[in-house]
Parts: sequence; structure tokens; C-alpha cells
Amino acid sequence: MSVEYDLVIIGGGSAGLVAASAGAQINAKVALVEKGKLGGDCLHYGCVPSKSLIHAAQIAYNVKTASRFGIYTNAPTIKLDEALGHVHEVIDTIQEHDSTERFEKLGVDVIYGAGQFVDEKTFEVNGRRLQARAFLIATGSSPAVPPVEGLKEAGFLTNEAVFSIKDRPDAIAVIGAGPIGCELGQSFSRLGSQVTLISSREVIMPKEDPEAAMVVQKQLAQEGIRILINSRAEKVEMVDGRKRITAGDEIITVDEILIATGRSPNVKSLNLEAAGVNFDKKGIQVDAKLRTSNKRIYAAGDVIGGYQFTHVAGYEAGVAMQNALVFPTKKVDYRVIPWATFTDPELARVGLSENQARDRYGDDIFVLKQEFDGVDRALAEAAGYGFAKFITKKDGEILGAHIVGPHAGELIHEAVLAMSQNLKVSALQCIHIYPTLSEISSKTALQLTKQKYAKNTLLQNALKKFFDWRRSIAG
Repeated sequence: MSVEYDLVIIGGGSAGLVAASAGAQINAKVALVEKGKLGGDCLHYGCVPSKSLIHAAQIAYNVKTASRFGIYTNAPTIKLDEALGHVHEVIDTIQEHDSTERFEKLGVDVIYGAGQFVDEKTFEVNGRRLQARAFLIATGSSPAVPPVEGLKEAGFLTNEAVFSIKDRPDAIAVIGAGPIGCELGQSFSRLGSQVTLISSREVIMPKEDPEAAMVVQKQLAQEGIRILINSRAEKVEMVDGRKRITAGDEIITVDEILIATGRSPNVKSLNLEAAGVNFDKKGIQVDAKLRTSNKRIYAAGDVIGGYQFTHVAGYEAGVAMQNALVFPTKKVDYRVIPWATFTDPELARVGLSENQARDRYGDDIFVLKQEFDGVDRALAEAAGYGFAKFITKKDGEILGAHIVGPHAGELIHEAVLAMSQNLKVSALQCIHIYPTLSEISSKTALQLTKQKYAKNTLLQNALKKFFDWRRSIAG
């Protein structure tokens, strides 16, 4: 069979762009199909705009709390439209790197339009039938909207609309207390909105170490965010032009509702049944080589569920591209996957949690913990809150690392490097510049030596006798 392309990529988000660029640079003939704008959710509605808004909110917070450092000023005048202007300037700047022209110069055929599979080896878009030696589905995910009575009629925001609002809501309810809900909830609070965060669990960010998540939860509450735990929105009504939410015994009246209750894979319009591709509500089902049930078709990124992060999507795209274009020998390795939530304080993680490690290894683990109030640079910056927690085996193998505190998303990478290179936790005891926040890693790593010594009474007694003897002969 004669085919037009080596690889047809469906979806121009993080995974699709990585695969298209890499494929074209090794001289494969690649087509990239995108129904909207290149860059995907991360650039237009996710990582980039949220972190830009978080930065603006951080500046507002610093001005409001400057008196902590003996600096007094008037309360800041916050213009949300101008803050969002900064957000869109950042998007436009990064968009240049993801432009159609750039990919066409690399040799990629960029095709705009919504399409679908018509059979196991053909994808149709704009009336054109594309055939290829391999396909990569990288269509990402969309916000999942909970079935709350009256919600649709009252109207709501998701991450796809929130960065385009014109006026700051005086009061906003955030349904969902995962990373997106917590990040945007804190940002709107710092920019002047009254925020209510509705969490269905006992603690926010339930996928994180509970102790670490509680540090963030206390900070959000301290900043004036109302947090409803073990609570679910049951009904929404419009009353006098505002939205009234019933959540158990609580009634919350707000101007806007932000939905942050998870993501759903974008599979509905692809006609995957015709292609023989298996999927469920979690996403497209793939094997360790990211092949679907149709061995000609691969999938990567949010559309397969799993770790829904931009950096993971890029990694998966590299694996899928190599398997699709060269030889299908490479398997994904999720042993060391880091991530961070960019609240203040930040919360970062890699590997197993303490509970997961205990379930797997019993009590044969060591939990190493160092508070930021023992790190001088953190104290100098009035950021002596939070901690680092490393979970290791007796021999120092790192099973997981969790940091909650200033710049945790940057600091976690020492542990990530050690785990990816199979280094023991003692490798983190290398000399660190003083005073830096990164000393948290060396101080935490040192706890293993201290804990092992505290448990070794034989060594303690031997050393006591040794020093007693040294003192006796010195006298």
C-alpha cells in the first residue's frame, strides 16, 4: 500500500508538537492536524496563563503584606483586565515558538480542521483522506463538568474561559480543590475576590502527601479563603442576578463559579470505533509502547489518562514518535515522574508517598524530614514554613520526595535527578552554597544518618567507650 505520510499526528498540543518537530527533524514526512490553535490547553488555557496570573497575584500579595518588612504603602489598585493583559502577552510571545510557520519550515504539513477516522488506516479532515504508516492521537483533555442541578442554567467558568473574563468577580466559588482549583482560587483571592473553595475530601489536593497538603490549606485559610471540606455542590440557583450554591448545610452566594473537578479525554469526535481503537472514560487504552489496540495507531498525553502533565505528554510523545517511525522497542518508564502545584507555598512531589511506601515495604522504610524554619535563607525571606520529606530504604534508596515551601517546584529536582540516576540519598549531602533554599535537600538527606545512628545502640556504646578511653589517656 502506498501511503502519503510516515506519521499523521492528530492534536497540536504539547505531545503533538514534540512529536511533529522531532519527526520532521529526522526527515520523516509528517502531517499535523489541529482543529483549533497550535499550543493546546497548556499554552492557551493551562500552565502558561495560570502561572502568569499567579505571578501577578504574587506581586499584589507582596504589596499588601510589605509591612512585614517595614515597608509601608497604600493598598494596591488592582485592575484584573490589565493583569489578564499580561497573561495574554505571555501567551502571544510563546505562541511564536508554536507557530504554523515554524512547523512548516521544519517540513511539517499543518492541517487545520476537525476530523475523524473512517477506517483502521485512514483519517479524514476537511474532506481529505490521510493515510500513513502510523498515526499518533494527541488530542488532550477538556474540563469535566460535574452533574450539579442548575449549574448549566446558571452558567460557570472553566480554565478555558476564566482567562478571558472582563471584570473581577467580587465573590467566586471554586468547585474542586485539586491543583487547578487551589492555584486559581488563591490567585483570585490575592487579586481582590472573596473566594470559597469547595472540597469533596477532608483535605485539599488529595493526591498529595496529606501533611504537605495541610500546609497549603492552612495558608489559603490564613489569607481569607473559605474552605468547605467534605462538601459537594448539590444545586445552583440564580437569585437577584447572582448564583446561589447549596452545598450540604451551606449556602454560598457568588458572582461566578469556577469548575475545577478534573479532566475528560478528548475522544468523542474521532470515531475511534471505526479505527478499532479501544477506549473508556479514562481515555484511550495503550500498552507500554503507547500502541493502541490498532498497532498502526499510537496515543500520548492527556488523552490516555494517567499523568496529565505537560512534561509527561512531551516525554510520551518522544517514546511514541520513536516507536512509530523507527522500531517499536521503546517502553514508557513512569518510575520517576515529578510534578508541582504552584500555590504559595508550592507543593512538589516525585515517587511514592509515605503511605504508599508503607503499603509496599511495611515499616522497612525511613522517613526523613526537615522543616524550612531550619534553613537560614528561608528565614531571611520570611518563608520559614513547610518542609521537605524524603522516603527511603535503609540503604538510602530514595522511594519518594515531597517538598512544600518556597520554590518547591525548583528544589524537587535534586531528588528527581538522584532517583533517575539510581543515586542514594547520601548523594544529596554534597556541599551546597550558603545561604540557599537548596540546603533543604542536604539537611533532609542527613536525617538518614542521624536516624540510623539513633537506632544503633551498639555503635553508640562503642563510641562512648572510645571517647572515654581517649579522654583517660589524654589526662
